[in-house]
Amino acid sequence: MLTVAAFIFAIAVLIAVHEWGHYRMAVATGVKVLRFSIGFGPKLWGRTSSRTGTEFVLCALPLGGYVKMLDGREGPVDPSELHRAFETKSVRTRAAIVAAGPIANLVLAVLLYSVVYWAGSIQMDPVLSQPLENSLAAQAGFAGGERVLAAGTDADSMEPVRSFEDFRWWLTQAALAKTNLFVEYHESVTAQAETDSVARKTLSLGDLDTRFADASLFRAIGWQGPLSVAQIGDVLPGGAAAMAGLRAGDLVTHVNGVAISDAAQLRELIRSSGEQNPIAVQTWQLNRGGHLLALAITPTRELVAGQAIGRVNAMVGAVPATVVVRYGFWEGFTRSLDRTWEVSLLTLKMMGKMVVGEASLKNLSGPLTIADYAGKSAAVGWSQYLVFLALISISLGVLNLLPIPVLDGGHLMYYLWESLTGRPVSDAWMGYLQRAGLGVLLAMMSIAIFNDVVQLLS
Repeated sequence: MLTVAAFIFAIAVLIAVHEWGHYRMAVATGVKVLRFSIGFGPKLWGRTSSRTGTEFVLCALPLGGYVKMLDGREGPVDPSELHRAFETKSVRTRAAIVAAGPIANLVLAVLLYSVVYWAGSIQMDPVLSQPLENSLAAQAGFAGGERVLAAGTDADSMEPVRSFEDFRWWLTQAALAKTNLFVEYHESVTAQAETDSVARKTLSLGDLDTRFADASLFRAIGWQGPLSVAQIGDVLPGGAAAMAGLRAGDLVTHVNGVAISDAAQLRELIRSSGEQNPIAVQTWQLNRGGHLLALAITPTRELVAGQAIGRVNAMVGAVPATVVVRYGFWEGFTRSLDRTWEVSLLTLKMMGKMVVGEASLKNLSGPLTIADYAGKSAAVGWSQYLVFLALISISLGVLNLLPIPVLDGGHLMYYLWESLTGRPVSDAWMGYLQRAGLGVLLAMMSIAIFNDVVQLLS
């Protein structure tokens, strides 16, 4: 229920803001708006403004919206109102009205990020777990327990890192840009700036396979999360962990005589056990409330995306340490501007990589995945939900600015042609381009929905 409510609220807000941008710019430039609609299909609610004559409508299918303006191309216009018709306005005015929708989505993202930065949010401490064996982080010399202080793709202009989310963002940007990431850190969690010197290492991310911007990318880098104690959480009944006698709260110290430093190392030992067939029995040494004991555990073997992995059917890892990240008014606002710009560029880069084949089309997500993330972020807390809204709002804004007919960017492309040639795109060409744009959009939606279904079934 939470997932459905969070998804519907998110879509309604983002669509309303997008259409409000078109509406406000139309009103500001003297264009008469006939209808402002959120959703399509049967009308659920409606009200007509006595001052402007605009009909505000809420419809049954909240997966889109539109602003219908007075336009002689769609029907006869009273001569007394011809000056308020959309098609009589200059190219600059029409372009401003069309661009205002996507821009409103980007402005919303800035505001949402600002609220999160000003109010503060609880985030994971930027303390690194032990990197996966043979990963780029392991090859660079990271051992686990380092507290990240700063990161950047330019060695001379590092930026402070206040949370693991900040660090993961830098990893993502550097990986997709196929460049080096410079990392400054203290050697251990307890290290203090006053007494310990700052160390620096370089992660060479130029040769990474970035076709799949998912968990596999961070596995190749070496980290999937921050430092977490190798403590057992919930144990599923009937699973390998329950059958062996594991209990919630058990602290794993050794597996087959190998000392366990954190949960990431333990999870990898469990996962890699699936490469054996049959899986060998593992001896786990535990600390249970101060008492030491050993248990024999045989992970189960499962196929995930064609790869055999081991599972014990229990939560592995304690909740990571957290920090409260809060910024002042001006710093929070400038960071929100920077983050909106960076996410917009990253979105465009990913789309470009998918077009030229450097990124997989599996990175496209549809409504099912968006709904899933909406529910998960809302369950975590309001700040994560606002960040989710900001990300989707940026995606909506950037997508609509693409030069694809039927989208806002396609109309801006028409106006650019008109401003350069002095004449509008012909009706015949407009029809061809609109059909082509609709085909591209339907293809993208089909791929996204297919990816959603595959993810749900995997």
